[in-house]
Amino acid sequence: MMMFAFIIGLLLYVIFKVFVRAFYVVKPNERAVITSFGRAQRISEDAVQDPNLNADEQQRYRYPLLRTIGPGGPYFKWPWQEVHKVDIATQSIDLTWDPTKHQKTIEAVTKDNLTTGVDGQIRYRVSASHLYAYCFGVDSPLEHVMGYFISVLRERVANFVDPKGQSLVDGTELAEQGGSAAAELSEGVSINDLRKNLPLLNDYMEQQCRSTGARYGIELDAALITQIDPPPAVDRALSAINSTRNQVAADISTARADAEQQITMSKRAVDIASNNAQAEVAPLLELAGTLAEIKASGGPQALAAYVRNMRIPLLGRARRIVQSAVTGTRPAAVADH
Repeated sequence: MMMFAFIIGLLLYVIFKVFVRAFYVVKPNERAVITSFGRAQRISEDAVQDPNLNADEQQRYRYPLLRTIGPGGPYFKWPWQEVHKVDIATQSIDLTWDPTKHQKTIEAVTKDNLTTGVDGQIRYRVSASHLYAYCFGVDSPLEHVMGYFISVLRERVANFVDPKGQSLVDGTELAEQGGSAAAELSEGVSINDLRKNLPLLNDYMEQQCRSTGARYGIELDAALITQIDPPPAVDRALSAINSTRNQVAADISTARADAEQQITMSKRAVDIASNNAQAEVAPLLELAGTLAEIKASGGPQALAAYVRNMRIPLLGRARRIVQSAVTGTRPAAVADH
């Protein structure tokens, strides 16, 4: 009886182990790797070449190309085989994630020797072409990627310099760029430079972390560094510096605007005076030209007749006429209007 029960139990175990657990399904966002007695099934023993690795790293991270099973099923496996399923969907994680400790921010030291906190996220996904590195290369690939990312981030923060901040601080471009340069006088302080150039910092991190796929089997999709917060005392000092520099920038802009306004007004006043002078001179020039033509065509008698005829309306409007006689000259009449 006991032998019969043992045989029944053995058959049930074999049925469960071989037939029930032998079938598996791979979801659309998953890829599967099969190991037989602990050895992964390979397509090629040649290492996967990655252009983001240098020659030394290519020798260090020599991982074979594995045979992967795509979405679908049910698939069958033998009892001595094991299925390793990997989620290849894009995921996000905070920079502060660390399985060994709890932290609210990532501390980094700037080139000004100021300790600042960095917060943000990274988007990542498991590389389908580097599953050996992810499944068998290291024990905790995500932890390695986070450590690598943070070390590169701290190195970049410690050496970051705004590409245009230096020229703006020394004032060489103020005359060329006008008000836009004055608004950026807060540059030159490392934390301000970092805050103003977060997209540039994120692009640098993405470029430097392109090799994580070949190293650890995880590809960095995007770096999303959103906050750079110094300690409260440093933040208050920076606020005071920024306020002072902004005030200086505002004063420079106001003075430049006033100077430009005065120059414009002076130019317009000169133009108005020139036009008035031309308006006063134009009738005299026209009269002189008319008199010259009369004298040229009719002689002095015609010119004297023209002058006499022009006096007649004036004498008609005069209230009194004063005639004076000077020795050696003809009497002259002066009309008092």
